[in-house]
Amino acid sequence: MSEDVKKTSIDFNNLKAGGFIKERGKDLFTVRLRVPGGRMPVSRLKKIAEVAEKYGGEFVHLSVRQSIELININFKSFDAVVAELGEGDQKVASCGARVRVPTACGGCEYNPNGLVDTQRSALEVDRKLFGTETGHHKFKVGFAGCPFDCPKSATNDVGFQGAIWPELDGDACISCGLCAKSCTEGAIKMGEDGKLVFSPDNCNYCGDCVKVCPSEAWKTVKKGYTVRIGGKWGRHPLVGTLFATFLPEERVVDFIACVLAWYKEKAEGAGRVRIGDIIIKEGPDSLLSRLRGGFPEYVVGKTIPPQVIATQVGK
Repeated sequence: MSEDVKKTSIDFNNLKAGGFIKERGKDLFTVRLRVPGGRMPVSRLKKIAEVAEKYGGEFVHLSVRQSIELININFKSFDAVVAELGEGDQKVASCGARVRVPTACGGCEYNPNGLVDTQRSALEVDRKLFGTETGHHKFKVGFAGCPFDCPKSATNDVGFQGAIWPELDGDACISCGLCAKSCTEGAIKMGEDGKLVFSPDNCNYCGDCVKVCPSEAWKTVKKGYTVRIGGKWGRHPLVGTLFATFLPEERVVDFIACVLAWYKEKAEGAGRVRIGDIIIKEGPDSLLSRLRGGFPEYVVGKTIPPQVIATQVGK
């Protein structure tokens, strides 16, 4: 083997683990960039455009997981691409059996529907858990700021959805009915006596009643994340199911770490398998029991396994 061939010999699996993905073209790769929460400073975006124009093709790709992908990068340019991106503090993402870059909506910073700071949560998870090896398969985390769930959190291995629990101060209520009109779930209705009737089982934790109340009779008494576990997309999709409610924002990283530990243990020897399939195999009580040890006040009493999505309906 010539010296030149030795120098250009590369391990494609190791490259993919670091965010370099082999393309169809000879010697060409897609370079996936790390963009936690989908937030991109304008200064960094300019640097990415500069590097893409210098080393890549005629376009970049915005992935469904909020990352930017540089297309048609020759592997001989890897060092230069990484170095020049580093000048703008831009890092390469991760692939393989690792914790991936978390996705998130804008949260409560500027979105009027946002209930929690999803951006802060996504950045913290990225900083503390990104690239953690699972030993089994990819592990995706997503954050939605409210029950509209734009990031489709339930299709992640662990998905977080902003939630608040409202409580009515009857003495402060002026019976205007605005909360009942705004409640699309039918959790709040006006009684025949003009008093409000609240049906907790119908509440989806959106907090609209608190937002519209002119007398501040509705108060937020609990705030945090609704947590669903076991979701995935792909050839055999699953919808994650409810495992915790009102998990405080500051407990997110610890919660994910606990889920990861259970996943690594229970999937031992099972090969390339996602956590949702392990929950179906083991039963949700096993994971619930583990989580109760560290998060007893937030973990639900019971739940069901992740639910299969029949994508071939109508075939």
